[in-house]
Amino acid sequence: MYLVAGLGNPGKKYERTRHNVGFMVIEMLSQKWNVPVDRLKFQALIGETKIGEEKVLLVKPQTFMNLSGNSIYEIVRFYKIEPDHVIVIYDDLDLPVGTVRIRKQGGTGGHNGMKSIIYQLQTEEFPRIRIGIDKPEGDEVIDYVLHDFLKSEQEPIFEALQKAALAVECMIRENVDMAMNKYNVKNIDCE
Repeated sequence: MYLVAGLGNPGKKYERTRHNVGFMVIEMLSQKWNVPVDRLKFQALIGETKIGEEKVLLVKPQTFMNLSGNSIYEIVRFYKIEPDHVIVIYDDLDLPVGTVRIRKQGGTGGHNGMKSIIYQLQTEEFPRIRIGIDKPEGDEVIDYVLHDFLKSEQEPIFEALQKAALAVECMIRENVDMAMNKYNVKNIDCE
């Protein structure tokens, strides 16, 4: 079983903000796989499907970003999901808008949602997909991440979301290494 968690903040006012790219990828996968993500359970909206032989949970924690780990921990504990089958998708200020980076494991990179997840799971050894949202000029990070993308950023961010969704599918059907080889460098569909 895989848990695919997109990080974000619940509520209409945050829907299209930079901090919600994880939710946006989950919404893309939800549409592509025709699985509604609407069951409220474990402090999250959840949808369930199968990809090949694997059962997959699509998850949008409803705890707000900084407490994402609370929800993810409950799901992992209940379903006894191994860390290498927990895929987390989130925004990254250190990457240019539209960049996608996949890693098997790693630290928090200063991201509060990841801090919460790593603290709750007591491990950094789970795959993640980071989507670049760029850095703001000055120190207004909180304000920056809670605002929508600029018109000039719409196309690159949409392409990045699509690439991230394809990478998730590749990670489940193939493995993380294959997804890293294909999507960290260039965009080639998984067969």
